[in-house]
Amino acid sequence: MTPPFDRHAPVGLNPLHAILLASMVPLFLGALLCDIAYARSYEIQWTNFASWLIAGGLVLCGLAGVWALVDLLRVDRRRARPWLFVALLIGTFVFGFVDSLIHAKDAWASMPGGLIASVIVAILAVLSTWLGFSHIRARTAA
Repeated sequence: MTPPFDRHAPVGLNPLHAILLASMVPLFLGALLCDIAYARSYEIQWTNFASWLIAGGLVLCGLAGVWALVDLLRVDRRRARPWLFVALLIGTFVFGFVDSLIHAKDAWASMPGGLIASVIVAILAVLSTWLGFSHIRARTAA
């Protein structure tokens, strides 16, 4: 005999969506640390590292954002929609893109704007990931 279906059991994120969310945070934080290292040492290679880390974070953030947007459209209209989570992911992607444009300049010209943009992007990435992992939905009966 199968147990009865509990329609109010919490459902978390899809494991692949969780991997995309959790993987973008260290990339954006790594870019922030590279910018801090460049601000202290003026070794140009740190800005190259930051540029590559931002590019990787943007790819993962974009994929997680598309997944969250599709999830937003699929959510039942009677329940609260996770619009804040999607808005934070879109904001992270937009500010990350601006950060990548700042880092595309010459290494000397990218500071201090690149450092400030990296701080904003890292904070947005942590907030959106935290909100994504804390988002629990109720399962609907089939």
